[in-house]
Amino acid sequence: MWMRGLMLLALVCLTACHRGMDPVTFHDDGYPPKLGDWHVVEARDGTLQLNNGVVPYELNTPLFTDYAHKLRTIWMPKGVSAKYNPTETFDFPVGTIISKTFFYPLPKGEARNATDVARTYDTSRDFAGQGLNLNNVHLVETRLLVRRKEGWVAIPYVWNADQTEAILARTGDVQALTLVSDNGQRENFNYVVPDQSQCVSCHAHDWTTRALQPIGPKARHLNRDYHYPDGDENELTYLTQVGYLTGAPAPTDAPRNANWMDQKAPLDARARAYLDINCGHCHNPKGAANTTGLTLDINTPEDRHIGFCKPPTAAGQGTGDHMFDIVPGHPDDSILPYRLSSTEPGTMMPEIGRSTVHQEGVALIKAWIAAQPGDCVVLH
Repeated sequence: MWMRGLMLLALVCLTACHRGMDPVTFHDDGYPPKLGDWHVVEARDGTLQLNNGVVPYELNTPLFTDYAHKLRTIWMPKGVSAKYNPTETFDFPVGTIISKTFFYPLPKGEARNATDVARTYDTSRDFAGQGLNLNNVHLVETRLLVRRKEGWVAIPYVWNADQTEAILARTGDVQALTLVSDNGQRENFNYVVPDQSQCVSCHAHDWTTRALQPIGPKARHLNRDYHYPDGDENELTYLTQVGYLTGAPAPTDAPRNANWMDQKAPLDARARAYLDINCGHCHNPKGAANTTGLTLDINTPEDRHIGFCKPPTAAGQGTGDHMFDIVPGHPDDSILPYRLSSTEPGTMMPEIGRSTVHQEGVALIKAWIAAQPGDCVVLH
């Protein structure tokens, strides 16, 4: 009990900068016009601060969104917890608020345009304590998933030019930005904030009911360490100790996806984790892409279901005139990397959520396909 008490105290003290912030406010209906109306995260004193009880988390392998960095958080009202599930999204109680703030580090150096953002995996300059250092980052949007009595509701907010508040954007938004690499290479692109109705295309776990579900809060994605104010701790363990999760086993007994960037992890594990988070929420037996016969979540066996020598369900632009989803040993003959490499509507996959090509992700999937044995036989 004493350990639980210490963890609850740590949760209360999760950030030292939230003094003066009103308590988190759960709105059980409607669409508040400002992100600040929820008091989950707020821009204060040069920092995007987390309120009391707002717990940050990361994923082993995150979804790609135009090289944006993301600050993810969970908040729950007192006295309730999520129920652990080994394979699916945890069963979160009514009142839960999950936030995801999309942002970019600013390019290093003084000479830059107002729309320049860094294309980097370096997160060392992002954080100030458990918040974001607004001197070093550019905030774009914060999306809320709110668990109301009738189910999950997605509510998007876009940050203003002054970076002081995020405003409700139910119809979405488009921002012209320029990715700047460390070597000075520049890429202009349109960052697209999906409108509220588009959220269902990724977050509908069951395409029959089209009820929204969170994607990231699953055991295999959260089974990793996070650097909390009181030290490093496994996220499943921490959520359990602060009372936000019940029924979780020891981390060694829970599933765990690989980090797609971990060169020490097996290539197969890295590629499957990448496909799971970027494609598996649609390409599964109940998802939006269930009619394609291509299932890409981590639980799919590596046979024809994951695309080996599987002909596409429809020909045309999306296939690039390739005959199979995956041709073992031949990534350039495979539909999967062809679609991941495209930004053309009707060809690109995923269909929404990006305007740029994830070059490193495509390289990973090509390397994985190139390493696969076997061949595809064409029957005439």
